[in-house]
Amino acid sequence: MYVWARFARMALTAKSRGAYRVGDESRLTFRCLPTDIDFNIHLNNARYMMLADLGRIDIFIRAGLIALARKRGWAPMLGGLQTVYVREIKLWRSFEVRSSIETWDGTQVLGAHRFVLENGETAALMKTTAGVYDRKARRFVDIQELVEALGYDASPRAPTETERAFMASHQGLRAAAKG
Repeated sequence: MYVWARFARMALTAKSRGAYRVGDESRLTFRCLPTDIDFNIHLNNARYMMLADLGRIDIFIRAGLIALARKRGWAPMLGGLQTVYVREIKLWRSFEVRSSIETWDGTQVLGAHRFVLENGETAALMKTTAGVYDRKARRFVDIQELVEALGYDASPRAPTETERAFMASHQGLRAAAKG
């Protein structure tokens, strides 16, 4: 079951959080509900991915990507992700999902989603790779082209060693999936 009520709340309040700029963070606060838990009575692994989706969509809305994508026939697409769990998020506990665009290279953008407990401890960290597909041209859009189309004057920073390892792992797994 998707998180439709949470999606509606995020979309309706996006404007109040202001425009997203590269280097900013999307911060969305949630509470672990009975519909979010597994047999261990904590946030289940699939729910982490759905809540990270909301963080990404919040960025897309606030950065102007959704409007631009509709206008140009583009589709933002997640390429892959890797998650590490450090602390559990127990039933009824409040937490924040902090999402950001870390950097980009060619047609690939790297994102991060940090799940933070009320006491400031990180419960989980997710790294993502994504792109924007141009349906008409049947190609992925160069992220620098996208950044400029959104009216930003920003350049990517060099990936960290951890980000390079994630990208290499993702590319290897992708190649294996394609056979």
